[in-house]
Amino acid sequence: MSDLIDDTGPGTNAPEFTVSEISGAVKKMIEGEFAHVRIRGEIGRVSRPRSGHVYLDLKDDRAVLSGVIWKGVAARLVTQPEEGLEVVATGRLTTFPGQSKYQIVIEDIAPAGIGALMAMLEKRKKALEAEGLFAADRKRPLPYLPEVIGVITSPSGAVIRDILHRLRERFPRKVLVWPVAVQGEKCAPEVARAIAGFNRLTPGGALPRPDLLIVARGGGSIEDLWGFNEEIVVRAAAASQIPLISAVGHETDTTLIDYAADRRAPTPSAAAELAVPVRMDLLAWADGQGGRLTHALTRAVALRGQRMKDLARALPRPAQLVESARQRLDYTGDRLGPALVATAQGRRVKLSQVSGSLRPAALRRLTADARRHLAERAGRLTRDMLQRDIARKRRELDTVLARLSRAGSVQTDAWRRRIDGLERMRQSLGYTETLKRGYAVVRGGGKVITTRSRAEAAPSLEIEFQDGRLAIGDAPKR
Repeated sequence: MSDLIDDTGPGTNAPEFTVSEISGAVKKMIEGEFAHVRIRGEIGRVSRPRSGHVYLDLKDDRAVLSGVIWKGVAARLVTQPEEGLEVVATGRLTTFPGQSKYQIVIEDIAPAGIGALMAMLEKRKKALEAEGLFAADRKRPLPYLPEVIGVITSPSGAVIRDILHRLRERFPRKVLVWPVAVQGEKCAPEVARAIAGFNRLTPGGALPRPDLLIVARGGGSIEDLWGFNEEIVVRAAAASQIPLISAVGHETDTTLIDYAADRRAPTPSAAAELAVPVRMDLLAWADGQGGRLTHALTRAVALRGQRMKDLARALPRPAQLVESARQRLDYTGDRLGPALVATAQGRRVKLSQVSGSLRPAALRRLTADARRHLAERAGRLTRDMLQRDIARKRRELDTVLARLSRAGSVQTDAWRRRIDGLERMRQSLGYTETLKRGYAVVRGGGKVITTRSRAEAAPSLEIEFQDGRLAIGDAPKR
């Protein structure tokens, strides 16, 4: 501020400065002295306007410092500012002349120690738990023997080797590995994308959809495991339609994905043990069940055989059961011959009685009755009756013809009226009616001329008036 200090001495008038000059000098001095600072404090008010910038307050027990995080910086922050969180903010001090205040432009923000991380973790846990993401009724049972297992972990660490080794020992299964970063800034988004990616696979496709997912990582500090506490990872685990086992850290390590997963394993090896049973134990159990089934079937067959023998002793012999039926059959067979002879004789006598009544005189009477009946019917078919019927049918035909003629006339008149209307419309829209009002049509070379330039270029012209056409030998020249 040396350029703003007046050293003209006493007795002279003090110089005058504008508000902008003073504000600019203050800004230059503060930014020059505090170009890069790290400030520890508790986050107070946090504001997120539509612009995407973040405005907040850093405070301690005696002072408050305003801070701003520009949109581009806020989008790539690992730790998002939350009210009540103790952090270390890195940035530069500057002034805001519009409100005559100073502030820090934050370039990075990190929790201030383990206590701040734990406080933020507890707050996030309560918020997600309130949404029901950790509810027990949301957890799905693990498949007893999954066909395909998806593992989300680092492909180069000891974790994947432990899981594959444990699966080979217990029950070999198909394993799909989705490589991700297991710590750092890329950890949370890559793990969330891996969970969602496995869920989007089509069952039975070229790349099979897993029946079970394992998210695994070895032990580490809370900072190393922090990616599995991020909200996007927790929500991805809760939204997974495939049952998910969380195997992050050691037995004493707990992350938020453990609460959202369907099962938590204390170690990655334990996750493999939860995923599949021991093959030899399963074979021994199956052999034991097969032995029990064979024993049960043998015992059941023996019991039923003994019961059948006991019941058979109470039944009579088969020969005794058919003796009565055989005797009835013999008796009926002895009666069948005489019964057929008697029936034939009775039918023969009845036929003789009926045929005795059919004499020539009776047949003549029947013929005479039929002839009289036919004559009575023929008497009704006279010539006069036929002529009357023909006349009646002719009158009906004339009536139908008259109706048909009237309908044809009506239809023809309607068509004629329609044609007349269309003709009037054609005449009103045609150019001949326009000729009657004093206009003319100019043609040249068989084409209608509409411009002066085309008329000058035509070898000859023909003008059509209302009463005829007039040919002009040569077109007029300009």
